[in-house]
Amino acid sequence: MRLARYNHLVNALAPPGSPAHARLRQAVIAVTVAIVLADSSVVILALPDILTRFDVEVAQVAWVLTAYNLVLALLAIPAAMISRRAPGAIWAVGAVVFGGASVACALAGSLEVLIAARCVQAVGGAFLVAGARPLLDTLTPRAGRMWAVAGVAGLAVGPAVGGALTQLISWQSIFVVQVPVMLVGAAALGLRTRRETGTPGRPHVLANLSLVLISAGLTAALFLVVLLMINGWGMRPLAAAVGVTLMPIAAILSARIAGHVGSDWARAMAGAVGVGGGLVALGLMPGASVWWTALPQLLIGLGLGLAIPALTDAALTEGRDQVVHAGWTIAARHLGVVLGILLLTPIFVADLDRQQDRALNAVTGIVLDSSIAPETKIALAREGEAVIAAADGRVPDVAPAFDAVTPREDDRSAFRDLQAVVTDRVARAATASVTRSFLAAAALALLALLPLGRARLGVRPR
Repeated sequence: MRLARYNHLVNALAPPGSPAHARLRQAVIAVTVAIVLADSSVVILALPDILTRFDVEVAQVAWVLTAYNLVLALLAIPAAMISRRAPGAIWAVGAVVFGGASVACALAGSLEVLIAARCVQAVGGAFLVAGARPLLDTLTPRAGRMWAVAGVAGLAVGPAVGGALTQLISWQSIFVVQVPVMLVGAAALGLRTRRETGTPGRPHVLANLSLVLISAGLTAALFLVVLLMINGWGMRPLAAAVGVTLMPIAAILSARIAGHVGSDWARAMAGAVGVGGGLVALGLMPGASVWWTALPQLLIGLGLGLAIPALTDAALTEGRDQVVHAGWTIAARHLGVVLGILLLTPIFVADLDRQQDRALNAVTGIVLDSSIAPETKIALAREGEAVIAAADGRVPDVAPAFDAVTPREDDRSAFRDLQAVVTDRVARAATASVTRSFLAAAALALLALLPLGRARLGVRPR
């Protein structure tokens, strides 16, 4: 009944067939596409809380991301082919399934249930995104650009929005807020459009391969930067959300401003260089501070905003059936995310373990060489061992160890200085633990220049 009243209100404010109604449809479709693609990264800032909530390790919690992106990649093309028959109905079904699965994600009592709900969420997302493209085609001549920019905006903004919701409310709220958008949109708009005809044609292999490689590199920028800020540097999710805002701002601005500057291939190559260069800069950070991420974020954001829309445009120029080719681009992007997670997570976990051992040895030496009283050193060592044991493969937070020890009155100043030195040493170890992962991600993004160069020269794979 409430949805019917909402539908009546919408029709009163924007009568069917009016320009306002068309703009409303465009906005709703674009927002839902942004939400689906944001979900490939929206839970990144919530991963530390999810990791603690279910008492699992980094490699396990990464499947909250991997499962969603893998299912979306596998279903994107079949969903696109199915949506050619009735895109409006497919979009609405996708929105309802996505909304229902979001409820299941919010109510999940275990990591296994959360991962299963994320898989169902991806099923709905695949149908929604596939149906969105032909719907936009009937509403605006700029459908391709709007569809691509909505995806870039969702991917880039996702982590910041997820981080803000995680700290202000809870990680479950990330999924709850998606439900009304999906269900009200599906019920209120009543979307219908013509059946798509035409031959799908051959996908643009080089453009989609480039999308895979650049998306794989972007995984580190979205996934590891957040883990570093929260688990490594001890930042709160809201602070980390603010810390990663430069990337989405740069991505959205570059996608809008530079969207028609030069050829698709020139923009894509410039974007690959921007993403790769930003990742190299992250891998070579000389200190443990969010300020060291500012310039790399700008480079990555500019590269993201240039490369993804340009490659999407290039892929969609091949063949008459834009729906199926759009499915190929979605599959390529999310396959890249899965590839990035699977390749980079083992490197990160191994380096984290190694840097923790080095940090422990260094911290032990720092404490032993300090000027505080011997009994304070012994108490601090005991509390430190407990903190490290409780960290269970994560970057330890040394603050509780120092909070649990009361120094002598004449040691208080030296004790505070010691805490600052130890905290800095642990943060530097966390920064060093992501160096190889960022450089490997940079290599993946820069490898995209190879198929881009072949495409630029007009070379087509047989």
